[in-house]
Amino acid sequence: MRARELSLADRLAALREAVGVAEGRLEVPEVGAARSLLAKAGAREALGDATVVALAGATGSGKSTLFNALSGAEVSTPGVRRPTTGVAHATIWGEEGADRLLDWLEVPRRHRVADGDPALDGLVLLDLPDHDSVRLENRLEVDRLVQLVDVLVWVLDPQKYADDAVHTRYLAPLAGHAGVLLVVLNQVDRLDEAAAVACLTDLRRLLDEEGLAGTPVLPTAARTGLGLPELRAELARRVGARKAATDRLTADARAAAGALAVHCATDAGRDRGPDRAAREHLAGALADAAGVPSVVAAVERSARRNGNTHTGWPVVRWTSKLRADPLDRLHLGDERSRTSLPQAGAVQRAGMDAALRRARDEAGRGLPPAWRDELRRTAEDTEDRLPDRLDRAVAGTDLGPDRTPIWQRAVGGLQWLLVLTALVGALWLLALVGLGLLQLDDVVPLPRVQGIPLPTLLLVGGLLAGLLLALLCRPLVAAGARRRARTARRRLTARVAEVADEEVLAPLSEARADHDRYCAAVGRARS
Repeated sequence: MRARELSLADRLAALREAVGVAEGRLEVPEVGAARSLLAKAGAREALGDATVVALAGATGSGKSTLFNALSGAEVSTPGVRRPTTGVAHATIWGEEGADRLLDWLEVPRRHRVADGDPALDGLVLLDLPDHDSVRLENRLEVDRLVQLVDVLVWVLDPQKYADDAVHTRYLAPLAGHAGVLLVVLNQVDRLDEAAAVACLTDLRRLLDEEGLAGTPVLPTAARTGLGLPELRAELARRVGARKAATDRLTADARAAAGALAVHCATDAGRDRGPDRAAREHLAGALADAAGVPSVVAAVERSARRNGNTHTGWPVVRWTSKLRADPLDRLHLGDERSRTSLPQAGAVQRAGMDAALRRARDEAGRGLPPAWRDELRRTAEDTEDRLPDRLDRAVAGTDLGPDRTPIWQRAVGGLQWLLVLTALVGALWLLALVGLGLLQLDDVVPLPRVQGIPLPTLLLVGGLLAGLLLALLCRPLVAAGARRRARTARRRLTARVAEVADEEVLAPLSEARADHDRYCAAVGRARS
């Protein structure tokens, strides 16, 4: 069962949606043409349902004579004496509101038919300037009015009915307007019957080849009146239907949608976008450009420094205080201020540019050139603000808890206990030295362990044990620093990936979504 045809209002609404989506995205002439059509449709619908029929043709085709014959008076002067100002003439049948319509069409020369055929009430017939006039303004006036009238009657003559200029410039582009186009072969009275049939047959063939199979062809002779009743009846039929303006706007809307459809992807290209590999490559390149490796290295060095400070030999531990914390020098932790990370080098910038191009190319795969150009502009806009956005993202990333592990605190306590042990041994030895000077060293007994004086054992054992403990803890501190660095890298990469999604992939996806909305609207307007 055939689907219900879309109404003109719905078709224009779909076209308006397509133009709205394309606004600011597609820099193509088809969007401007569709916008002009929407303006024309709004104006034409407000000017009533009169039927505007235009007679167009070349010099010598008898167009003006035909116009006068239909008008019942010599309104337009035929031949070389015809005015060359480039303005059209109008004849009006019984439509009181036609003046507003003619004002909109900018047709100043008007003739109203009194006591005309009631079947033609509502007809506004225009005689256009010659399309092949030597004056440019005449040709421009023809081009303008051809776009505005409801029904176009193209008047041809036996000598120039196959003129390539007429068919290429005017008739062939109206292939979608067969229902609002009428072709008249005038001056057939100059031919014998066989020649007239041959001309009509060949003209029919030409129109069929140009997609105008539904366009009627009428033979006429304006001077003798041949074919005028049939032409008048055809015009009366179209006037009586009161839908010529709607049919013309419908055909125009379809044609405009067909022109816009050139910028729609095929079905094979609709559902593509950056794949997982491209996303990961982008996140990695942006992480390198944002200085994530420098931050990760600083986190590891900072964790080593702090771990060695807590577990190191207290005798030399204070020397670590002389060096600044590598992490503090980067000024991280405040997303509102810039970090002290170095600017991305040439290699990092090249990697970021390559990743952005890959993401853009993946997003644009299968899309027409106009949308790929839009993706390129979107990517270029992103590149301008991306470095600052990445810097702020790195600055505000939580790098993980900066807590001292319990085992390091325990080792630190043990180190101080060993220092205290060595200090006791040292003080004990000093006391023994003092007693020796006073000749009292035999009074106080000196404890020994395996023959070694206990004070000496406490001093040497405390110092050596502390040094050995510090050396044994270094690998553990390094392993903990690497774990914290991996945590920091994971969090920084995830944050950079969020920026990549927000600043790069989301705009590209939005552009693809706009493409799909645009094409869906174009499809409705074109159906």
